[in-house]
This record gives sequence, C-alpha cells and structure tokens, in this order.
Amino acid sequence: MKNNVTELISLAVILVLMVSCSPFKPRARPSPAGELPPTFSMYTAASDPAKRWWEEFNDPDLNALIIEMLSDNLTLKQAWARLNQVRALAVQAGAALYPDLTGTAGASYTRQRSGNGSWKTVSDDNYFLGGVSSYELDLWGRVRSGRKSALLEASASREDVNAAAMTLAAEVAQRWVNIIAQRMQKRLLEHQLQTNLTFLELIELRFHMAMVSVLDVYQQKQVVEAISAEIPLVEAQEQLLRHELALLLGKLPRTFLNISREELPKTIEIPATGLPADLLSARPDLRAAGMRLWASDWQVAAARADRLPAISLTAQAHYGEADVDVLFDNWLLSLAGNLTAPIFDGKRRAAEVDRSLAVVDEKVSAYRQTVLTAIKEVEDALVNESKQREHINGLEKVTATARKALKEAGNRYRKGLTDYLPVLTQVLTVQGLERNLIQQQANLLGARISLYRALGGTWTESLTH
Repeated sequence: MKNNVTELISLAVILVLMVSCSPFKPRARPSPAGELPPTFSMYTAASDPAKRWWEEFNDPDLNALIIEMLSDNLTLKQAWARLNQVRALAVQAGAALYPDLTGTAGASYTRQRSGNGSWKTVSDDNYFLGGVSSYELDLWGRVRSGRKSALLEASASREDVNAAAMTLAAEVAQRWVNIIAQRMQKRLLEHQLQTNLTFLELIELRFHMAMVSVLDVYQQKQVVEAISAEIPLVEAQEQLLRHELALLLGKLPRTFLNISREELPKTIEIPATGLPADLLSARPDLRAAGMRLWASDWQVAAARADRLPAISLTAQAHYGEADVDVLFDNWLLSLAGNLTAPIFDGKRRAAEVDRSLAVVDEKVSAYRQTVLTAIKEVEDALVNESKQREHINGLEKVTATARKALKEAGNRYRKGLTDYLPVLTQVLTVQGLERNLIQQQANLLGARISLYRALGGTWTESLTH
C-alpha cells in the first residue's frame, strides 16, 4: 500500500509540472483604447478620483440621501446579487482544477419466502464502503483558461456595481436639485401672484374712476388667473420628484424625505478633470469593458485547448464487511487513466474557436466605443457647463433690463401717457424671465452633476454589501 501511495504522489508531481506549461495564452495586443486626445478642452490639474463629489455641495441632507441610497437602492441590490451569481460561476469554473471525490456505501440482506409461508435467510448481511475520485489533467490549460475568464467576468460584474452606484448617486443629486428648484418656482409664483393682484387692484381703482377701460381689467385678471393655474402644476412636479427620489432610496412614494434647503447651491469652479487617459482607470464602465475583453481572450485559449486530446484519471478505493478490522491496511485501490481525443465532430470545436475570436473582435470595438463615449460625455458636460454659465449671465442682464423697462412702462401708464398694453407686456416678460432663470440655474447644477458622473472615480471601491 505504501509503495502505491508513493507512486501516486510521484505521478501527481509529474502531471502538475506538465499542466503548468500551457501553450495557449492570450496574445499581447496594443492598447484597445486607441488614440486618445492629450487633454480635455478645459483641462485642469490631476483629479482626485477617490473624492465623494456630492460633498462639494456642502449639504448634509444630500449626503444623507446618497448614503441611504447606497445601502437601500433596489437596483443596486440587484447588481450585488448578479455579482454573487457571477462569483459562484467563477468557483464552478475552477472546480475542475481539483480532483472530485464521491463516497459510496451500501448494505444488503437477502431473505426468501418458502412455500409454507415461512422466511429463511439466503445470504448474510453484506456491507461495503468506498470512494471514487476523478480528475482531468489540464494539459493544455482549458480549465485554467475558463477559470481565468470567469474570474475576469466576476471582476467586471463588480465594476458594474460601481457604475450603477455612480449613476444612482447622480440621479439622487439631480432629483434633489430639481426638488429645490420647484420649491423656488413655487415661492416665485406666489410672489408674482401677489404682485399681479396689487396691479389688478390699481387697475380696478382706475377703472372705477373711469380712467381706463374694462379691457385693462380683464387683461390683468387673465395674468392673475394664469399664475394661479401654474402653482398646482409646480406643486405636483415637486411631489412627483419626491416620489422618484423615494424610489431611488428603496422607499414607498409618500415617504417623508428631509430636504431643508430653500435655495439652490452655488457651483464652485469646474473640478479638476485630469487627462482623458485617466478615465481608463477612473470609469468603472471602462474597467468592466476591459475585463470582459480580457475574459474573451481567455475563452479563445480555452476553445483552442478543447481541440486537443484530454487525459482523465479515475481512482477507486473499496473495502467490504470482512475488512472492517483492517480498514486502513486492506484498501482495494485502483487507478485508471483515459485518453480522449476529438477525431470528427463536424467542425464543432473549430467553429467554437472562430466564434470566440469573433467575440474578441466585438469586445475590442465595444471597448473602443465605450472609451470614445466616456470622452464625449466629459466634453459634453464641460461645454454644457461653460455655455450654461454664459447663458445665465446673459439672462441676468436681460432680466435686469426688463425690470427697468417695466418700471418705466408703469410710470408712463400712471401718468396717462400710454395704455396698459406696454405694462402688461413687460410684466409677462419679467416674470417669465424670473422663472426661466431658476430653471437655468438648476440646469447648470445638472451639468455639473453630469460632469462628476462622466469623470467617474474610485470612491465606489469601498462599497460593501
């Protein structure tokens, strides 16, 4: 028995040395990212990818909302569950690297019924216990390549979790901005309503004094009623946004959410963007695409190895009821080896190699597309924020001029130099500009949030489930 064990150990060492020299490994290739621009159009110093960008808004309510989302969002929980599934598949893919062992046990006892109805023992009790082990020698690295591919898929799935967390954090911040904007719109509409009611009182007074026509009264009433009709829509929009935010937090729509801020935060200077090449390590979607490309390379290696002969070993150990006293001395040990080689399979394995190579080509193009899209998203966000700032500056100037025109039109109207139409026109212009200004300020913050999302980051790597 001792000699048998020694021989098995020696054979195992030789086989390990054989399988460690796999001829199939992914070939080195130039960077699939392709040519990248040296800098962004508004390049600033190296960025800090580990920073939690939403903290720059300096609002504890927003911080609490995003932290709660990261723990309770149902979409994120689904992403974590998919990650666990892929990790389990990776374990399965690597299981063939180790021998399996199956235990067997049985017992038999035979009795026979005689013609007179009595029973007699035909054979004595028979017990047996044994084990069967099988192992495929991974001579060409097929199993190891499959395991490597599965591990890369698991890593890519973790990056999917990171990408989902980044997207959801941006969604929460965007809802938070829009809710505050709607709250500001409501206050502005209520203020404009009071202003227009004051105008209406003055016009009605002038009408009773026969100084203006009833048309002026009706025109001003129309403005008052239009603003009154706008307020419920703004209230509804704020509530709908709260419902969306609650859903992002994995809560019921009517759940109370603490948002105490009354004014939109002021944006700081454009954050450091770093270099376009930095996106390759800062964007989880790019990291995931790269890992899936490498995983497909290992799948090609596995498909090529599958075309070569395979050697499998089977070992059995067995002892019976009579061997109980010498359990460890009288094992019946057998070791068998089988060689299988594909001779004719209708080109199935060759077609699998071709398919795997085509998958690699697809992944290379997908990776390049993802890189270009990431750079585009950063450039889009930079352009949007820059031009949005210019637009707001111009809008503020237009609003200031419109207010001066309204004041002048009101003075001329009170002196009887003009009718009410110029006043009405300026009232509508100023109040429309004021409402638009709030919306454009919210859009500016939205552009900043899009920029943070496009730049990616590594802060998600600390997330746990």
